[in-house]
Amino acid sequence: MRAQEVKTIQPEMEEKHVTMTPHKKSLWQDIYSRRWSYLYLAPMIILLLAFVVYPIFASLGYTLYQWNGIGDPTAYVGLDNFQKVTTDPIFWESFAHTFIFTAVVVPVQLTLALILALVLNSTKLRFSTFYRSVYFLPVVMSPAVIGVIMNLMISNFGDNFNAIFLKLHIIHQHIDWLADPRFVLWIIIAIQIWNTLGINMVYFLAGLQTIPAELYEAAHIDGAGWAAQLFSITIPMLRGVGMIILFLAILGNLNVFDLVQVLTGGGPYFASNVVSTYIYQQAFGGISVGGSGAGVIQPNVGFASAASFFFGLILIALTSIQALGWRYVRRNNARNAISSTETGAA
Repeated sequence: MRAQEVKTIQPEMEEKHVTMTPHKKSLWQDIYSRRWSYLYLAPMIILLLAFVVYPIFASLGYTLYQWNGIGDPTAYVGLDNFQKVTTDPIFWESFAHTFIFTAVVVPVQLTLALILALVLNSTKLRFSTFYRSVYFLPVVMSPAVIGVIMNLMISNFGDNFNAIFLKLHIIHQHIDWLADPRFVLWIIIAIQIWNTLGINMVYFLAGLQTIPAELYEAAHIDGAGWAAQLFSITIPMLRGVGMIILFLAILGNLNVFDLVQVLTGGGPYFASNVVSTYIYQQAFGGISVGGSGAGVIQPNVGFASAASFFFGLILIALTSIQALGWRYVRRNNARNAISSTETGAA
Protein backbone atom coordinates (compact mmCIF):
# COMPACT_ATOMS: atom_id res chain seq x y z
CA MET A 1 0.00 0.00 0.00
CA ARG A 2 2.80 2.43 0.77
CA ALA A 3 4.37 1.90 -2.66
CA GLN A 4 1.04 2.64 -4.36
CA GLU A 5 0.60 5.81 -2.28
CA VAL A 6 4.06 7.01 -3.26
CA LYS A 7 3.30 6.37 -6.94
CA THR A 8 0.06 8.36 -6.75
CA ILE A 9 1.63 11.24 -4.86
CA GLN A 10 4.67 11.58 -7.17
CA PRO A 11 2.70 12.60 -10.33
CA GLU A 12 0.77 15.16 -8.29
CA MET A 13 4.05 16.72 -7.09
CA GLU A 14 5.39 16.79 -10.66
CA GLU A 15 2.21 18.52 -11.88
CA LYS A 16 2.53 21.15 -9.14
CA HIS A 17 6.18 21.67 -10.03
CA VAL A 18 5.26 22.20 -13.67
CA THR A 19 2.49 24.65 -12.87
CA MET A 20 4.77 26.64 -10.54
CA THR A 21 7.43 27.13 -13.29
CA PRO A 22 7.41 30.85 -14.19
CA HIS A 23 6.68 31.90 -17.75
CA LYS A 24 9.51 33.39 -19.76
CA LYS A 25 9.24 37.17 -20.10
CA SER A 26 8.93 38.74 -23.51
CA LEU A 27 11.44 41.33 -24.70
CA TRP A 28 9.19 44.31 -23.95
CA GLN A 29 8.32 42.93 -20.50
CA ASP A 30 12.02 42.54 -19.77
CA ILE A 31 12.71 46.11 -20.91
CA TYR A 32 9.80 47.43 -18.83
CA SER A 33 11.02 45.61 -15.72
CA ARG A 34 14.40 47.36 -16.13
CA ARG A 35 13.01 50.73 -17.21
CA TRP A 36 14.82 52.69 -14.50
CA SER A 37 18.18 51.34 -15.61
CA TYR A 38 17.54 52.49 -19.17
CA LEU A 39 16.31 55.85 -17.89
CA TYR A 40 19.55 56.40 -15.98
CA LEU A 41 21.57 55.46 -19.10
CA ALA A 42 19.52 57.72 -21.39
CA PRO A 43 21.55 60.96 -20.88
CA MET A 44 24.81 59.19 -21.66
CA ILE A 45 23.32 57.49 -24.73
CA ILE A 46 21.86 60.77 -26.03
CA LEU A 47 25.19 62.59 -25.62
CA LEU A 48 27.04 59.69 -27.25
CA LEU A 49 24.71 59.72 -30.25
CA ALA A 50 24.81 63.52 -30.57
CA PHE A 51 28.54 64.14 -30.16
CA VAL A 52 30.18 60.88 -31.29
CA VAL A 53 28.00 58.73 -33.55
CA TYR A 54 26.31 61.54 -35.52
CA PRO A 55 29.57 63.47 -36.28
CA ILE A 56 31.19 60.25 -37.51
CA PHE A 57 28.48 59.57 -40.09
CA ALA A 58 28.03 63.27 -40.91
CA SER A 59 31.71 63.68 -41.73
CA LEU A 60 31.61 60.66 -44.03
CA GLY A 61 30.02 62.80 -46.73
CA TYR A 62 32.80 65.39 -46.46
CA THR A 63 35.39 62.83 -47.54
CA LEU A 64 34.06 63.17 -51.10
CA TYR A 65 34.73 66.92 -51.29
CA GLN A 66 37.61 69.35 -51.14
CA TRP A 67 36.34 71.77 -48.51
CA ASN A 68 38.04 74.32 -46.26
CA GLY A 69 35.24 74.24 -43.67
CA ILE A 70 33.60 77.54 -44.72
CA GLY A 71 30.20 77.47 -46.38
CA ASP A 72 28.84 74.36 -48.05
CA PRO A 73 31.12 71.83 -49.77
CA THR A 74 30.81 72.08 -53.55
CA ALA A 75 34.12 70.82 -55.02
CA TYR A 76 33.31 67.14 -55.50
CA VAL A 77 36.46 64.99 -55.81
CA GLY A 78 35.06 61.50 -55.22
CA LEU A 79 37.57 59.09 -53.71
CA ASP A 80 40.60 61.27 -54.52
CA ASN A 81 41.03 62.20 -50.86
CA PHE A 82 41.44 58.54 -49.89
CA GLN A 83 43.87 58.02 -52.75
CA LYS A 84 45.95 61.01 -51.61
CA VAL A 85 45.99 59.76 -48.01
CA THR A 86 47.28 56.33 -48.98
CA THR A 87 50.08 57.87 -51.08
CA ASP A 88 51.06 60.71 -48.73
CA PRO A 89 54.52 59.99 -47.22
CA ILE A 90 53.88 62.39 -44.34
CA PHE A 91 50.79 60.38 -43.33
CA TRP A 92 52.75 57.13 -43.28
CA GLU A 93 55.57 58.81 -41.36
CA SER A 94 53.02 59.97 -38.78
CA PHE A 95 51.54 56.48 -38.81
CA ALA A 96 54.99 55.00 -38.06
CA HIS A 97 55.54 57.50 -35.22
CA THR A 98 52.16 56.55 -33.74
CA PHE A 99 53.03 52.87 -33.66
CA ILE A 100 56.55 53.46 -32.35
CA PHE A 101 54.99 55.59 -29.62
CA THR A 102 52.49 52.86 -28.73
CA ALA A 103 54.97 49.98 -29.02
CA VAL A 104 57.31 51.64 -26.52
CA VAL A 105 54.82 53.21 -24.10
CA VAL A 106 52.50 50.22 -23.60
CA PRO A 107 54.96 47.47 -22.49
CA VAL A 108 57.13 49.82 -20.41
CA GLN A 109 54.16 51.48 -18.75
CA LEU A 110 52.23 48.27 -18.01
CA THR A 111 55.33 46.61 -16.58
CA LEU A 112 55.96 49.56 -14.25
CA ALA A 113 52.27 49.75 -13.35
CA LEU A 114 52.18 46.05 -12.42
CA ILE A 115 55.31 46.36 -10.28
CA LEU A 116 53.89 49.40 -8.47
CA ALA A 117 50.54 47.64 -7.98
CA LEU A 118 52.26 44.60 -6.47
CA VAL A 119 54.21 46.81 -4.05
CA LEU A 120 51.28 49.02 -3.09
CA ASN A 121 48.95 46.05 -2.66
CA SER A 122 51.08 44.69 0.17
CA THR A 123 49.37 44.84 3.56
CA LYS A 124 52.76 45.34 5.22
CA LEU A 125 53.38 48.67 3.46
CA ARG A 126 52.59 51.71 5.59
CA PHE A 127 50.95 54.79 4.06
CA SER A 128 50.03 52.79 0.94
CA THR A 129 46.97 55.02 0.35
CA PHE A 130 49.19 58.10 0.28
CA TYR A 131 51.56 56.51 -2.24
CA ARG A 132 48.65 55.47 -4.44
CA SER A 133 47.39 59.05 -4.48
CA VAL A 134 50.84 60.38 -5.38
CA TYR A 135 51.20 58.05 -8.37
CA PHE A 136 47.62 58.67 -9.49
CA LEU A 137 47.85 62.47 -9.25
CA PRO A 138 49.23 63.06 -12.80
CA VAL A 139 46.23 61.21 -14.27
CA VAL A 140 43.74 63.84 -13.04
CA MET A 141 45.74 66.62 -14.71
CA SER A 142 44.93 67.62 -18.29
CA PRO A 143 47.52 66.44 -20.85
CA ALA A 144 47.45 69.96 -22.32
CA VAL A 145 48.41 71.46 -18.95
CA ILE A 146 51.14 68.86 -18.51
CA GLY A 147 52.41 69.69 -22.00
CA VAL A 148 52.67 73.39 -21.16
CA ILE A 149 54.42 72.71 -17.84
CA MET A 150 56.88 70.24 -19.38
CA ASN A 151 57.61 72.64 -22.23
CA LEU A 152 58.51 75.37 -19.75
CA MET A 153 60.59 72.99 -17.63
CA ILE A 154 62.57 71.66 -20.58
CA SER A 155 63.10 75.17 -21.94
CA ASN A 156 64.30 76.50 -18.58
CA PHE A 157 66.27 73.51 -17.30
CA GLY A 158 67.46 72.01 -20.58
CA ASP A 159 70.77 73.89 -20.37
CA ASN A 160 71.40 72.36 -16.93
CA PHE A 161 71.02 68.87 -18.39
CA ASN A 162 73.35 69.85 -21.23
CA ALA A 163 75.99 71.02 -18.75
CA ILE A 164 75.79 67.77 -16.77
CA PHE A 165 75.93 65.57 -19.86
CA LEU A 166 78.82 67.58 -21.32
CA LYS A 167 80.85 67.13 -18.12
CA LEU A 168 80.14 63.41 -18.14
CA HIS A 169 81.09 63.27 -21.86
CA ILE A 170 77.72 61.73 -22.72
CA ILE A 171 77.17 64.41 -25.36
CA HIS A 172 79.67 66.58 -27.22
CA GLN A 173 77.57 69.61 -28.09
CA HIS A 174 74.58 71.59 -26.86
CA ILE A 175 71.18 69.99 -27.57
CA ASP A 176 67.85 71.78 -27.93
CA TRP A 177 65.80 68.87 -26.66
CA LEU A 178 62.39 69.71 -28.14
CA ALA A 179 63.86 71.02 -31.41
CA ASP A 180 66.11 68.05 -32.16
CA PRO A 181 64.44 65.39 -34.35
CA ARG A 182 66.57 62.66 -32.76
CA PHE A 183 65.23 63.14 -29.23
CA VAL A 184 61.83 64.85 -29.39
CA LEU A 185 59.68 61.72 -29.84
CA TRP A 186 61.48 59.90 -27.02
CA ILE A 187 60.94 62.85 -24.68
CA ILE A 188 57.21 62.75 -25.41
CA ILE A 189 57.20 58.98 -24.82
CA ALA A 190 58.84 59.44 -21.40
CA ILE A 191 56.31 62.12 -20.41
CA GLN A 192 53.40 59.94 -21.57
CA ILE A 193 54.63 57.00 -19.49
CA TRP A 194 54.75 59.19 -16.39
CA ASN A 195 51.44 60.89 -17.13
CA THR A 196 49.23 57.81 -17.55
CA LEU A 197 51.08 55.36 -15.30
CA GLY A 198 48.69 55.87 -12.39
CA ILE A 199 45.51 54.79 -14.17
CA ASN A 200 46.99 51.43 -15.19
CA MET A 201 48.36 50.99 -11.68
CA VAL A 202 44.81 51.42 -10.30
CA TYR A 203 43.47 48.87 -12.81
CA PHE A 204 46.06 46.32 -11.71
CA LEU A 205 45.35 47.08 -8.05
CA ALA A 206 41.67 46.36 -8.63
CA GLY A 207 42.59 43.07 -10.29
CA LEU A 208 44.97 42.08 -7.50
CA GLN A 209 42.32 42.66 -4.86
CA THR A 210 40.01 40.13 -6.52
CA ILE A 211 42.52 37.29 -6.04
CA PRO A 212 41.56 35.21 -2.98
CA ALA A 213 44.11 35.44 -0.17
CA GLU A 214 43.62 31.74 0.52
CA LEU A 215 45.55 30.88 -2.63
CA TYR A 216 48.65 32.67 -1.35
CA GLU A 217 48.27 31.10 2.09
CA ALA A 218 48.07 27.61 0.59
CA ALA A 219 51.06 28.30 -1.65
CA HIS A 220 53.05 29.58 1.34
CA ILE A 221 52.22 26.46 3.32
CA ASP A 222 53.41 24.33 0.38
CA GLY A 223 56.73 26.21 0.46
CA ALA A 224 56.27 28.38 -2.65
CA GLY A 225 58.38 31.55 -2.70
CA TRP A 226 57.33 34.98 -4.00
CA ALA A 227 58.52 34.19 -7.53
CA ALA A 228 56.53 30.96 -7.67
CA GLN A 229 53.46 32.73 -6.30
CA LEU A 230 53.87 35.53 -8.85
CA PHE A 231 54.08 33.27 -11.91
CA SER A 232 51.74 30.53 -10.67
CA ILE A 233 48.99 32.56 -8.99
CA THR A 234 49.18 36.32 -9.58
CA ILE A 235 49.85 36.50 -13.31
CA PRO A 236 47.43 33.67 -14.30
CA MET A 237 44.67 35.22 -12.15
CA LEU A 238 45.32 38.65 -13.71
CA ARG A 239 45.19 37.36 -17.27
CA GLY A 240 41.60 38.43 -17.97
CA VAL A 241 41.97 41.85 -16.36
CA GLY A 242 45.37 42.28 -17.97
CA MET A 243 43.95 41.73 -21.46
CA ILE A 244 41.40 44.50 -20.90
CA ILE A 245 44.10 46.82 -19.56
CA LEU A 246 46.26 46.01 -22.59
CA PHE A 247 43.45 46.82 -25.03
CA LEU A 248 42.66 50.13 -23.31
CA ALA A 249 46.33 51.11 -23.22
CA ILE A 250 46.87 50.34 -26.90
CA LEU A 251 43.79 52.25 -28.07
CA GLY A 252 44.53 55.19 -25.77
CA ASN A 253 48.10 55.59 -26.98
CA LEU A 254 47.19 55.15 -30.65
CA ASN A 255 44.91 58.19 -30.27
CA VAL A 256 47.42 60.41 -28.46
CA PHE A 257 46.96 64.08 -29.41
CA ASP A 258 46.92 66.69 -26.61
CA LEU A 259 50.42 66.09 -25.30
CA VAL A 260 52.05 66.08 -28.75
CA GLN A 261 50.12 69.09 -29.99
CA VAL A 262 50.99 71.26 -26.98
CA LEU A 263 54.62 70.17 -26.68
CA THR A 264 55.75 70.23 -30.31
CA GLY A 265 52.78 70.50 -32.66
CA GLY A 266 54.23 67.52 -34.53
CA GLY A 267 57.61 69.15 -35.21
CA PRO A 268 60.39 69.65 -35.76
CA TYR A 269 60.45 68.42 -39.37
CA PHE A 270 57.49 66.11 -38.60
CA ALA A 271 59.74 64.16 -36.20
CA SER A 272 57.02 63.93 -33.53
CA ASN A 273 53.98 64.03 -35.81
CA VAL A 274 51.38 61.38 -35.01
CA VAL A 275 48.21 60.58 -36.94
CA SER A 276 45.99 62.71 -34.70
CA THR A 277 48.15 65.83 -35.13
CA TYR A 278 48.41 65.11 -38.86
CA ILE A 279 44.60 65.09 -39.15
CA TYR A 280 44.39 68.27 -37.08
CA GLN A 281 46.87 70.04 -39.35
CA GLN A 282 45.00 68.99 -42.48
CA ALA A 283 41.63 70.07 -41.08
CA PHE A 284 42.62 73.46 -39.65
CA GLY A 285 45.80 74.27 -41.55
CA GLY A 286 49.32 74.86 -40.34
CA ILE A 287 52.91 75.35 -41.38
CA SER A 288 54.87 72.48 -42.92
CA VAL A 289 58.61 72.67 -42.24
CA GLY A 290 61.16 70.52 -44.06
CA GLY A 291 60.80 67.81 -46.63
CA SER A 292 59.04 68.03 -49.96
CA GLY A 293 55.90 69.43 -48.34
CA ALA A 294 57.46 72.62 -47.01
CA GLY A 295 55.12 75.58 -46.88
CA VAL A 296 51.69 76.43 -45.54
CA ILE A 297 49.14 73.62 -45.18
CA GLN A 298 45.76 74.84 -46.43
CA PRO A 299 42.70 73.66 -44.45
CA ASN A 300 40.95 70.75 -46.14
CA VAL A 301 38.24 69.19 -44.00
CA GLY A 302 37.44 66.61 -46.67
CA PHE A 303 41.02 65.33 -46.79
CA ALA A 304 41.23 65.30 -42.98
CA SER A 305 37.96 63.33 -42.78
CA ALA A 306 39.31 60.80 -45.28
CA ALA A 307 42.52 60.42 -43.26
CA SER A 308 40.48 60.00 -40.09
CA PHE A 309 38.28 57.31 -41.64
CA PHE A 310 41.26 55.49 -43.10
CA PHE A 311 43.01 55.46 -39.73
CA GLY A 312 39.75 54.41 -38.08
CA LEU A 313 39.51 51.38 -40.36
CA ILE A 314 43.05 50.40 -39.35
CA LEU A 315 42.11 50.72 -35.67
CA ILE A 316 38.99 48.60 -36.21
CA ALA A 317 41.12 45.90 -37.82
CA LEU A 318 43.59 45.97 -34.92
CA THR A 319 40.78 45.90 -32.37
CA SER A 320 39.22 42.90 -34.12
CA ILE A 321 42.54 41.06 -34.00
CA GLN A 322 42.87 41.87 -30.30
CA ALA A 323 39.30 40.70 -29.64
CA LEU A 324 39.96 37.41 -31.43
CA GLY A 325 43.14 36.99 -29.40
CA TRP A 326 41.27 37.63 -26.16
CA ARG A 327 38.56 35.16 -27.18
CA TYR A 328 41.22 32.53 -27.88
CA VAL A 329 42.81 33.12 -24.47
CA ARG A 330 39.46 32.78 -22.70
CA ARG A 331 38.64 29.56 -24.54
CA ASN A 332 42.09 28.18 -23.77
CA ASN A 333 41.67 29.05 -20.08
CA ALA A 334 38.25 27.38 -20.02
CA ARG A 335 39.66 24.23 -21.63
CA ASN A 336 42.55 24.12 -19.16
CA ALA A 337 40.12 24.56 -16.26
CA ILE A 338 37.92 21.72 -17.52
CA SER A 339 40.89 19.42 -18.10
CA SER A 340 42.32 20.16 -14.64
CA THR A 341 38.91 19.48 -13.06
CA GLU A 342 38.61 16.15 -14.89
CA THR A 343 42.15 15.23 -13.85
CA GLY A 344 41.41 16.05 -10.23
CA ALA A 345 38.16 14.07 -10.32
CA ALA A 346 39.99 11.07 -11.80
